[in-house]
Amino acid sequence: MDSVILARHGESVFSARHLVNGDAAVAGPLTERGEEEARELGRAIAADRIELCVTSEFERTQQTANVALEGRDVPRLVVAELNDPRYGRFEGGGLEEYRSWASGATSRDEVPGGGESRWQILDRYVRGFRQILARAEETVIVVIHSLPIAYVLAAHEGMLPAQRVPLVAHAHPYRFARAELDGAVTLLEDWCAAPTW
Repeated sequence: MDSVILARHGESVFSARHLVNGDAAVAGPLTERGEEEARELGRAIAADRIELCVTSEFERTQQTANVALEGRDVPRLVVAELNDPRYGRFEGGGLEEYRSWASGATSRDEVPGGGESRWQILDRYVRGFRQILARAEETVIVVIHSLPIAYVLAAHEGMLPAQRVPLVAHAHPYRFARAELDGAVTLLEDWCAAPTW
């Protein structure tokens, strides 16, 4: 693989209301604005010779990929390791409520009610990105969620995982050479081996 394009899904019915959804079985389609964002992503990647499209299990990522790649014969691969977090008792609630809890928790603290710790989340993100890095296709687009992309963007700049990271733009293509993504994922792997918070 030579290059990877990471893109968050378009605006969904959850993100429009600043709600969290970590259950892929719950319907969460794109809004009209999200569909337009996905079409804009399609225009932004029109010249790229994409050989594989990776998504999470969530409707919003797969719908974004379908709209952005409409008319193109691109094989698909679902990588569940890149799903949104399981939010436990915060599921379906406000993003800021979850973030408030998370800002006072350590990386090993699991969310009450069956949610994941940030260490568990990062560990599976690393495993998901390693699956992608092992692919033979030259150019891969990965349509996933804000959090894994935010961690990769920070790691690419040499920053360790933080308790709070900024949301990334909907349906914006973030381009990485293979070596760049590998370097970012390696930093995340090293952090998982020795968390700093």
